[in-house]
Amino acid sequence: MSRLQVTAAATVISIAAAGTYNPPPPDNCTSRNENESLAETDESTLAYNDLRPDDILAALEELGFHCDGRFLTLNSYENRVYQLGIEDAPPVVAKFYRPGRWSDAAILEEHEFSAELAAADIPVVAPFVRNGTTLHHSGHFRLSVSPCRGGRAPDLDNMTLQRQVGRLIARIHLQGEIKPFAHRPRFDIESFGYQSIDYLLDNEFIPAELDESYCGICDHLFQNIEACFDRAGNVGELRLHGDFHPGNVLVAGEQVHIVDLDDARSGPAIQDLWMFLSGDRQEQTPQLATLLQGYTEFRDFDARELHLIEALRTLRIMHYSAWLARRWEDPAFKIAFPWFDSPRYWDEHILTLREQAALMEEPPLEWNRDA
Repeated sequence: MSRLQVTAAATVISIAAAGTYNPPPPDNCTSRNENESLAETDESTLAYNDLRPDDILAALEELGFHCDGRFLTLNSYENRVYQLGIEDAPPVVAKFYRPGRWSDAAILEEHEFSAELAAADIPVVAPFVRNGTTLHHSGHFRLSVSPCRGGRAPDLDNMTLQRQVGRLIARIHLQGEIKPFAHRPRFDIESFGYQSIDYLLDNEFIPAELDESYCGICDHLFQNIEACFDRAGNVGELRLHGDFHPGNVLVAGEQVHIVDLDDARSGPAIQDLWMFLSGDRQEQTPQLATLLQGYTEFRDFDARELHLIEALRTLRIMHYSAWLARRWEDPAFKIAFPWFDSPRYWDEHILTLREQAALMEEPPLEWNRDA
């Protein structure tokens, strides 16, 4: 696959891999308003990269949350997320949104979806409404504030919990299919695959000595990904959590909390299921049966979507490397991911992609409905 081929494919759709709508302007043509917007984004990015405790506390105080001095940075890199103690009240979680990723309309649509799920008694943590909205502005910052929910990571060997997760995903999807998103993108090959590869090549992240190998395996992968989607056929799309992996599920006793709908978008139902499958094929088969046993108590599942599991996994791997590359100028990323962009990283990345090419050529997982 040449750079020209990758670039041409990537321009089919202008939804960036990170998830923001950003149609490119005509060549050599930028309006005054666009220049002002770019300058504002640059200023917001500088402020975001230098976000300080005083900024955080001031923003919360503006919204009527009187902080008691307790302050904990939570594990998040795409946004800045903090747990803060509140005087005479339970602690809250404040999320400061990365500039330039989502529009206000897209963030509000995520919040509306969260509120819709919570209203249906689905244990999603939705943001507080303050001053008639869930999205707030403080200087250069955009933020939301949510209840703090504690818990541990789910035990994936607990089949009872797996069934419970399957039920919760089905209930999310029942709400998700009521109407489409208007301001959030969809899972597709162009934005997660072609645009990711294009970014890495255009910005010369791939070492020169691996360029040919990388382009060759990507060419093979896209053929296999397209074949997986062709075998699945015209499966339905609905509003999804979008990043439903064990890290976004908190278990507290018998209560389960679902967090972080920041990556919510439209796509096939299997996208919210496959990340709960781990191990080899032999291990994944009973896990799938248990998940779907819970899922189908509430909603039918189209077995054709099983053809998409390894294709979606491959697209996520591609997207992850491009995500790190896109964020590489953020000082926090160089501290958190020091191994990224090393020759060893790219050697192992190409090896992983080759393994995915082989997995996509295997039959899909079998769904044992009687398990």
